[in-house]
Amino acid sequence: MPHNTTLGRAGEQRAAEHLVQHGYRLLDRNWRCDDGEIDIVAARGDILAIVEVKTRTSRRYGHPLEAVDVTKLDRLWRLGYAWAKAHPSVARSLRLRVDGIAVMGGDPGTARIEHLPGLS
Repeated sequence: MPHNTTLGRAGEQRAAEHLVQHGYRLLDRNWRCDDGEIDIVAARGDILAIVEVKTRTSRRYGHPLEAVDVTKLDRLWRLGYAWAKAHPSVARSLRLRVDGIAVMGGDPGTARIEHLPGLS
């Protein structure tokens, strides 16, 4: 398996653990449909968070979440609505939000986590 795939999976695991530690309930991971994939779907309170995780070993090429451009953000919103439509009993009373989590460092297990709620 390529290094970046292994790194990405480890970063997503670390992000999921971070969300749980901060009171989120994990609803789905790596959910796919024809439009793409959502890394993590989580809920806390009345929020349904569609979470994009970006893992980098350094900031050599900028902050990890700089990779979430307007095109990616639009896709994440579409994916969030698709997930909600596919899971109406869960999503009915929740407000949709797109979040980003940056996992930064050489070892995802000890890397720095930055959670940015409400990317826009």
